[in-house]
Amino acid sequence: MELRFGEGVYSGLEGPRVATFRDGRRAEMRLRVRPVERTRLPMAKLPRPESLLAALPAELSQSLFAKARPVSLAASETLFVAGEEGDGCYRVDEGLLKASVAAATGGERILAILGPGSVVGELSVIDGGPRSASVTALRDSKLSFVGRAAFEAFGQSTPGLYRHMTALLAHRLRDTNDALLATNFLSVKGRVARAMLNLAEAFGRDLGQGRILIRQKVSQSDLAAMAGIARENVSRVLNDWVHRSLVSRLAGYYCLENKAVLDREAEG
Repeated sequence: MELRFGEGVYSGLEGPRVATFRDGRRAEMRLRVRPVERTRLPMAKLPRPESLLAALPAELSQSLFAKARPVSLAASETLFVAGEEGDGCYRVDEGLLKASVAAATGGERILAILGPGSVVGELSVIDGGPRSASVTALRDSKLSFVGRAAFEAFGQSTPGLYRHMTALLAHRLRDTNDALLATNFLSVKGRVARAMLNLAEAFGRDLGQGRILIRQKVSQSDLAAMAGIARENVSRVLNDWVHRSLVSRLAGYYCLENKAVLDREAEG
């Protein structure tokens, strides 16, 4: 076999490679072959329980909500629906909410589970656009509401607010890009594993020896909505993991019995 390369001819498949140049000079070349490393997909995460504003320095967040109006939600009550006009943002003081969008298949896709300290509705306040997702209470919740006018007035008097938000928006964009990349290449098991690991990160309690209890009751339908797959597929995956002692149920709560194995599943 011969390959022409620049001014010479490369020949040979075994042993040292020899290049013969046009002027008759010969040079021996040795090639080093490196093994191909397996590429690991970035960990696709649900948006963190903290939103843009919740990740602000404590003094900024406390000042922003110092004169907020209290709002109460009963379990299953909807705070707002995707597409509605956004007139302000809310901080979760007690309870639990979910942010979701309608899936193309007719179901829902859960984007985030929001606990105390989280802020919802901030994007509409920032860009003036409609609500990008629907938000519903998973349990009785208490919130604090700040209207757009009060938010804008606070931003004018506190320039540091927008400086911090610029960095946080860039970080969220990077997380979103990683999530889209990983979702496109993950198996069904990988998607369920990532949903479970994200819940464990947000609501988990370490029981020791690699076991993590998710201190939030979620249904298979919830997991399917988080992973973007059919509930039947979630059921098959969970049954397999229970059989292999990777996941268990304790008083209605999921427990990761071997987080290391789920980490490998989630890496694709």
